[in-house]
Amino acid sequence: MIGERLYDLRKDAGMTQDELAELLKISKHSISAYERDKNEPPDSIKIAIARLFNVSVDYLVGLSDMPTPANSSRVLPLPSNFPSDLLPELKDYAEFLSYKAAQHTKSKNMVNADSKKKE
Repeated sequence: MIGERLYDLRKDAGMTQDELAELLKISKHSISAYERDKNEPPDSIKIAIARLFNVSVDYLVGLSDMPTPANSSRVLPLPSNFPSDLLPELKDYAEFLSYKAAQHTKSKNMVNADSKKKE
């Protein structure tokens, strides 16, 4: 399955096997073998391919027919060099921002309600 998907993604992007191989820092022979389902790429290459073509790994390997997750619009990609030990702190900060936004909305609604009472 990955071979067909990789071939279609590469062709849709207007790329040659040489160009894709260069971007992934692997050989053209490897790309050809993956596309013909002669070899399966290692997980690190699957992830790199998915990121390059903005699809999920699930789509790439045939577990899903949806190229991107349904809620992908709410996903913020992190820089590739983001330290994994900072992920809990980042999650805490995201929760803080959600709380702050909810408080702002609540405050705004109270102001609007007060304005309507005065009318």
